[in-house]
Amino acid sequence: MAKTQQGYALGLDSSTQSLTAVAIDLESMKVAFELSLDYARDERLNTFGIDHREYLVPPRVPGEADQPPQVYLASLDAAFADMTKAGFPLGAVRVVNISGQQHGHLYLAAEAAERFAALGSPSSIEGDLASLLRGSFAYGTAPIWRTSNTASQADAIRSGAGGRERVIELSGSDSPLRFTGAVMRRVAEEFPAAFRRTRTVELISSFLSGVLAGRADAPIDFGNGSGMSLMDYRKREWSPELVQAAARGIEGGAPGFRAKLPPLAAPDSSIGRIAAYFVAKYGFSPDCLVAAGSGDNPQTKVLVSGDLLSLGTSFVFMVSTDGTTVDREGYANAMYDGVGRPFMFGCRTNGAMTWDRVRALHGLAKKEYARAESALAAGSPGGSLFFWQPEHESLPSSPAFEPTRIGYAKPSLEGDYCGVIDSTLAAVYVYSRHFARESREPLFVTGGATESPQIMRRVAALWKRPVAAIGRVGAALGTAVSAASALKRETGAGPAVEELCRALLPAGEPVGPAPADVAAYHGDGGYLARFRAEYPRLFASS
Repeated sequence: MAKTQQGYALGLDSSTQSLTAVAIDLESMKVAFELSLDYARDERLNTFGIDHREYLVPPRVPGEADQPPQVYLASLDAAFADMTKAGFPLGAVRVVNISGQQHGHLYLAAEAAERFAALGSPSSIEGDLASLLRGSFAYGTAPIWRTSNTASQADAIRSGAGGRERVIELSGSDSPLRFTGAVMRRVAEEFPAAFRRTRTVELISSFLSGVLAGRADAPIDFGNGSGMSLMDYRKREWSPELVQAAARGIEGGAPGFRAKLPPLAAPDSSIGRIAAYFVAKYGFSPDCLVAAGSGDNPQTKVLVSGDLLSLGTSFVFMVSTDGTTVDREGYANAMYDGVGRPFMFGCRTNGAMTWDRVRALHGLAKKEYARAESALAAGSPGGSLFFWQPEHESLPSSPAFEPTRIGYAKPSLEGDYCGVIDSTLAAVYVYSRHFARESREPLFVTGGATESPQIMRRVAALWKRPVAAIGRVGAALGTAVSAASALKRETGAGPAVEELCRALLPAGEPVGPAPADVAAYHGDGGYLARFRAEYPRLFASS
């Protein structure tokens, strides 16, 4: 048993819509406090110019997706104020860590260094973060992951680095248009004065870690750095080739572009102690450590050391790897989690939402699951071919198309619902085979679908391995766990990551694959053979 440490590890997840805080008691290894603040509903946070439906600053052009930095700062103040009001002992927090929505980033001006450093003075208690850091931003808003008007810039990085195969080999991803490097290039092209004023580009995670530590030069962790198209994935260093490609034709060239990138660090390393502002205003201990932080996907993956399938609004398949594996087809992205372990990340954009739509087609309410479960029990796995993509898909990248029935014409709940469960799960399985390894270890599954025995049955048969449901997982909880890892790295005290995760997320009894179900999917002429034949044809006809 590891040497224990009294106190708490605090994880803060700054997401698209909210700030969520989770504190873990390091002795009992249980969640001690949870809080979530919605940017649109909280009156302290909804006055900075965001559209309350989209959570974005109204875009100037289609595809622009920015948020005001002030909402991130105000949410920190609001969360700590609410935790204090609730009686949570912030003075007993030993380490605090950040999760930020991946790819989101901010452009800090030279003036930021002085303003951030001022947070180290107790006199800063007179203001709030949003006002104290006013004037820190060279580009007034923070582009986030929803940015989609950067296709030409993403292409420029891809071609400038030597083509698709080379950019995947270097970065671990195929230069997606939402990744930070492409957005930086667009800002430099469209707003050259703002880019010229920029001293440092920080990801949302490193920005907030820097705020907590009172430093405007906080390092970017190499897990979140994987989502920028600028980092050599295997070396965990900024890639001269990728930076050169991103900066081609930009004022200042590659040297100027590279100068705006802070150092890289391990996600669970310490970047210093908490600034005096938080000590004086909220009672934090001056010895409280601040971890480097990471993105929301890496922080979520911390909770499972093996493979994780999340069946939520999107279907996310996170596969543990050896740190050298990349997806040469370009469907998935190579990353590191919040404690530095390598993994692949594949995301099918429209997951449970599509299942909801199929149930609605047959008159079922959104959460009317009993009849749907009965339909799954009545229909055999792989028994019907039904396909529907309401929107463009990411795994595999493919266009939207209307509901399509193959082999039967009359709509039925049994045929359609069984069919859509099979087809969406099969898409994740089939288009991840080239980067996922064969394994007999349990596949951990999270999301509301884990409450359906029939869905878990199908997952087990498709992946040909036991599946185990785990409790609610989320970036804030993973961030608190990686905070504990940072504390252990710094002091040697506290539980190990694996021990802490076992205590927080005890897995249910694994469900093994039924041989008959496996044969129905994988046998000669079985479902997967028919899926591979029919599904790609829908792309050509859409």
